[in-house]
Amino acid sequence: MKVIAKVKIKNALGLHARPATMIAKLLQGSKCAVSFTYRKETVNARSIMSVLMLAASKNSHITITADGEDAEKVVQKLVDAFENKFGE
Repeated sequence: MKVIAKVKIKNALGLHARPATMIAKLLQGSKCAVSFTYRKETVNARSIMSVLMLAASKNSHITITADGEDAEKVVQKLVDAFENKFGE
């Protein structure tokens, strides 16, 4: 099953190393493919380096796409993490 959601980056420093690491940890053990799309670039959300290379700043909008068994649950976790500024 494919699930798509749009989120706004609320962190003052944008999508930097700490949130990228938290995203990778959050995706560990999930059974779906997850990608982020920013502007016209799509990357594997499990890769910290790929997420950092998006260079998404504060107030940017990212599209999360998950495809697989637990896609709904994974997307909800990610949306919650973005909403809570990854605990910052």
